[in-house]
Amino acid sequence: MRIARFSIDGTVGFGVVVPAPEGEPGGAAAGAVSRPTAGLALDIIKGHPFGDFDRSGKLVPMDQVRLLPPVLPSKVVAVGRNYAEHARELGHEVPQVPVVFFKPSTSVIGPGDEIVYPGFSTEVHHEAELAVVIGRLCKDVPRERAAEVILGYTCANDITARDIQRSEDQWARAKGFDSSCPLGPWVETELDPSDLAMICTVNGEQRQLGRTSEMVRDVADLIVHITAAMTLLPGDVILTGTPAGVGPLHVGDEVAVSIEGIGTLTNKVATRD
Repeated sequence: MRIARFSIDGTVGFGVVVPAPEGEPGGAAAGAVSRPTAGLALDIIKGHPFGDFDRSGKLVPMDQVRLLPPVLPSKVVAVGRNYAEHARELGHEVPQVPVVFFKPSTSVIGPGDEIVYPGFSTEVHHEAELAVVIGRLCKDVPRERAAEVILGYTCANDITARDIQRSEDQWARAKGFDSSCPLGPWVETELDPSDLAMICTVNGEQRQLGRTSEMVRDVADLIVHITAAMTLLPGDVILTGTPAGVGPLHVGDEVAVSIEGIGTLTNKVATRD
């Protein structure tokens, strides 16, 4: 099941992504960003996806809504250097224990939203990642129960000010600036994350290509490690690391992260007004 968060006429809600009925009109909403959503609709749900909910049967063509970040996390817990080739391309060894850092909730944007190039950096990079969306409050989760706390998975882009990351011991500015955490386009709840293809393109040119099977530590291991230290809340997000091939973004670029079984997250890079 794919669950999207959306806005239409100022109202925010959740819906299940379904095929649009044949012959359904699909005019784009004013100001909507063009997305590969032709032939899709949202079955608006009653309630929210972190508990029991019913599908209303009221279908809204996808092109008539604005897709929002699929969740609003209280925190984004990110894992660095979880792909050996990526660690090596930046001149690092694979760490003995996972490198964990935070991206604030204010860094989160959705599909079609602009990545705003920060004025304090001259070297901003893309990092395609599989994101885990937590579905229930959890702490000290044993490996064999990790799947029980997961709502689903979405695409993420861990946008990084690489020059700032190199010059500062803490990564708060380098990875936590506004718009540095695109998420979307929706949450896929029925997915085996163990071996998924992941591609990142910039202006249609392939930059990153990897598989989640290349992770040093898998999703369950990361959940065990993180929840040993902190409580995760429904809607919190874990970023699982990026494969090799990270590289620069410039104002005007369009960057897309595609993950097998989920879909594609697309954003453009803009300058601050």
